Amino acid sequence: MTLISISSAAAQSTNESKLGKGLQFVAADSSFSVKIAPRFQVLYQGGNNPTTHAWDDRFLIRRARLKFEGFAYSPKLEYKIELGLSNNDIGSDTPEENDNASNIVLDAVAKWHITPNLSLWVGQTKLPGNRERIVSSQKMQFVDRSLLNARFNIDRDAGLQLHHQHEVGQVVLREIVSVSSGEGRNITINNQGGYDYTGRFEILPFGGFEGEGEYVGGDLAREQTPKLALAAAYDFNQDASREQGQLGDFLGRQRNLHTLFIDAMFKYKGFSTMAEYANKRAPRGPVVLVNDTGGVEETFVTGEALNVQAGYLLPTNWEIAGRYTSYDPTKETALTPEKQYTLGLSKYIVGHALKVQGDATLRDLEGRRESYLFRLQLEVGL
Repeated sequence: MTLISISSAAAQSTNESKLGKGLQFVAADSSFSVKIAPRFQVLYQGGNNPTTHAWDDRFLIRRARLKFEGFAYSPKLEYKIELGLSNNDIGSDTPEENDNASNIVLDAVAKWHITPNLSLWVGQTKLPGNRERIVSSQKMQFVDRSLLNARFNIDRDAGLQLHHQHEVGQVVLREIVSVSSGEGRNITINNQGGYDYTGRFEILPFGGFEGEGEYVGGDLAREQTPKLALAAAYDFNQDASREQGQLGDFLGRQRNLHTLFIDAMFKYKGFSTMAEYANKRAPRGPVVLVNDTGGVEETFVTGEALNVQAGYLLPTNWEIAGRYTSYDPTKETALTPEKQYTLGLSKYIVGHALKVQGDATLRDLEGRRESYLFRLQLEVGL
């Protein structure tokens, strides 16, 4: 009878977590907490090759992530660790700068809440750049981020960030400043140039969004009153060594990179729209190496881009969305201007934790034939 009772008690033991919230535990003495949240994305991608007229496609694990977060010693000291486990996550084109090791660590950051409105972040995490990059890859409105983000986002870096928020009536104001190494995540060599300095200011004139929805794709909370977030960010990467600052190949020379981001997010009763503008410049010129015939061999990625997207969430949790993106590189770089038109369809089964998303994109590259890209992706987040 005793064994039966023990077995019955164990079988009835449950954790209060639910799908999309991870496994959550708090130490018996409340000295720390941890939430464990694995997730992955399975992607099919196919498109026509305008050169060969062939259909190029593939299945792959787009992302596989394992995240740990909670507090240590005191609820005022939070932490986050996120690991990337798929080949797309850990692949590195800078083996010497990463000690020939897999590039696994995405985030490893401690957050000290000095006051209820002021916090200091120490470690490696996303820089306070463009909104689309700050939005988690789990919570995107489309299968993946836009061409603007691919060309100009400042990604992750190691250093310090200071976050402040205050309210004036219903208006929410946020200021973030950061100082980081400037070379990107998991770099093990000495600093190659100067440091990176970033500032971001955000205003929410109608108050906060439900569930921090200003950094969530789509209006899954179905905001009952109009909500708007406006922001501007500026990044100065002194003597940058890599093509995109924190991303890309290391180049033979260094340049100061100046990046401006302006973005907005609006949501109301299932309708959402987001717009971003990015402009990156290298005052001393982006090109650092040309060949004997005048062709560009090494260049920083500079220019400007615009991204506008909008969607509507139906009562059945189906969402239809559209996106327009344009990319105009600095002419001397010899990079190709491009416009993209994307139509997306999503089914949210359990919010962003369990969803199926598909989209179709028309790619219009200057001087080349148009091409099409089709994607279908399953997101599973525990």
